[in-house]
Order: sequence, then structure tokens, then C-alpha cells
Amino acid sequence: TAWAFATAGVKAPELFGAIAHAALPRLDEFASQAFSNTLWAFATVGVKAPQLLEAIAVTALPRLGEFSSQDLTNTAWAFATVGVQA
Repeated sequence: TAWAFATAGVKAPELFGAIAHAALPRLDEFASQAFSNTLWAFATVGVKAPQLLEAIAVTALPRLGEFSSQDLTNTAWAFATVGVQA
């Protein structure tokens, strides 16, 4: 997962690009923790993936009630870290 690679300190833009490409059509399958962990990973390694971030925002917004406080915190931190404006 992106989270595992980021936790291990792997900063490989091509790998993260492939993860973003694979994740986009499957976002409807993501649980709240998968959203927050994916966002956290991309922000942590500093890989820009604007299309993925936008798609996560659109997909996750109506489901924010499912997010734990940790999921919300990680999501907000990730968006702020990559410079997404509210």
C-alpha cells in the first residue's frame, strides 16, 4: 500500500503515480481509513497527485460521517500539507 511505502520512507514518484492510477477507479471501494492513509502517504512522501486528491475529496465528502477522528485528522493534515485550499 501507499501507506506502507511512505512509512518505510520510500520516495518513488513513479511507484506512487502507479498507485494513484490504480486507485482512481476503485475509490468507491475505499473505507474511511483507506482514504486517510492514502492521503497521508502521498503528503508524507511529497508526491503530487492532484487528480487523485480531487477524486478523493469528491468521493469522501459525502461519507465524512463514517470517518473516525483519526481519519478526519489525517485527512485534514494531508490536504493542508500538500497545499489544498478550502
